[in-house]
Amino acid sequence: MLNSNQIAQFESQGYLVVEDVLDADTLDRVKSEYATLLDSLYANWEAKGLVPDGRALDFWQKLLVSYRAGCDWFQPMDISLPGDEIHADTPFHFGPAIFDVLVNRRLLDLVEDLIGPEITSNPIQHVRLKPPATKLNGDENRAHIAATDWHQDRAVANEDGDATQMVTVWLAISDATVENGCLQVMPGKPQMYPHCPKKQTGIADGFLDLDKAQPLPVRAGGAVLFHPLTPHASLDNLSDNFRWSFDIRYNVTGQPTGRSHFPEFVARSRANPQTELRDWREWKKLWEDARARLAPEPHIPIHRWTSDNPVCA
Repeated sequence: MLNSNQIAQFESQGYLVVEDVLDADTLDRVKSEYATLLDSLYANWEAKGLVPDGRALDFWQKLLVSYRAGCDWFQPMDISLPGDEIHADTPFHFGPAIFDVLVNRRLLDLVEDLIGPEITSNPIQHVRLKPPATKLNGDENRAHIAATDWHQDRAVANEDGDATQMVTVWLAISDATVENGCLQVMPGKPQMYPHCPKKQTGIADGFLDLDKAQPLPVRAGGAVLFHPLTPHASLDNLSDNFRWSFDIRYNVTGQPTGRSHFPEFVARSRANPQTELRDWREWKKLWEDARARLAPEPHIPIHRWTSDNPVCA
């Protein structure tokens, strides 16, 4: 799938943009699945008097109206449990359309070219539906809603995953442009940088030359693949529309995921294809079981960084 020049760029620069990874039918199924989910969420909020009549509103209008009303659609739409407290009824979304994305043949072919044929779907994965910056609440700092601070994916996982061969795949569901807040990277594969708890967990000030940042616009259905040590952030969404993406990760099967309390699964195995997970309902059950197991237990931190590090002063 990837040619030698593309693989060389990934290895030397730490990132690669690939267009047309997901076809139009796959994108439509994801959009339809999420539209059905939002309709259900909105109807419940409407019944409680939290939002106005939504019959004349489209998907994007419902998202914005709900956000401004203080209704949280992010966690019910996310493909992960949260990094903070987990409860027995913490919502999430695991459906057939998004599962089909995770095991998409073309996507896994790209990943195989970078980390080999034994591929595990890593549980560090999120949906990102980012409103226009002008519509955000003044105190909004969630990375999945607002602009994302500079960070490295290896640094926002736990230390047991530091030696794991891993690749992040950032998938555009809508066109990602400079105006609407596309991803930007710092080319190259440096050492791990110290991170600090800022509004989000981000690389400590002064370690990056931000003049070298490379924006990476990509059309809907395309992907940005990057190494877990590649510093990256998102730009502010300065457009009038939402920007929609997913970020997912894959690692070599048998290596630590960096978030061992969340469930992983084998997405591809050339050696043992019978181990591959093929039923989205089994995937959902893995996360339901994890929620039931984790809810009564003490919170497990997902970040290793504390504000008392001298570089954070």
